[in-house]
Amino acid sequence: MMADAVAPPNSARFTFLNPKAREFFRDWERSADDIVAVLRSTAGKNPYDKDLSDLIGELSTRSEEFRVRWARHDVKYHRTGRKRLHHSVVGDLDLTYEAFELPADPGLRINIYTAEPGTPSEDALKVLASLGGDAGGCWRATPEDGHRAGVLNAWAGRPGRISPPPATTPSPRPLT
Repeated sequence: MMADAVAPPNSARFTFLNPKAREFFRDWERSADDIVAVLRSTAGKNPYDKDLSDLIGELSTRSEEFRVRWARHDVKYHRTGRKRLHHSVVGDLDLTYEAFELPADPGLRINIYTAEPGTPSEDALKVLASLGGDAGGCWRATPEDGHRAGVLNAWAGRPGRISPPPATTPSPRPLT
């Protein structure tokens, strides 16, 4: 899905410039509001970040919906929440997420998405994990790792600058 987005891949570009985003984010309005508020917060902390300024400029010139939200001046920093997504391969996903700052790389964070055990979303994540890179760059941690089954995504990047994991990302473990 992100492959259709304008390069480089990025959650804000996908949300505002790719028509498929409205299908992917089941709560598109809320997701769009959150992304803009996080971008505004990040811009306040990093006013001289040229890449971020360029992204905001690109979105402002290409998306009326982004411009309207940017003009509200909402600021948001959130570390946990819920996402309701529709994946083209496995259907609807109801996920919780938690953001973890990466102390060795200030300004970077990793978002971990999980499904409640025993739910259709957990089953869908297992299917995605079995597909590996063919399903959009997802992999999983297992309960033995101390995590709930079905970790999706885990792409690292500054807020609004989501990019796929590096090519050296370990392959998913076989499902048990």
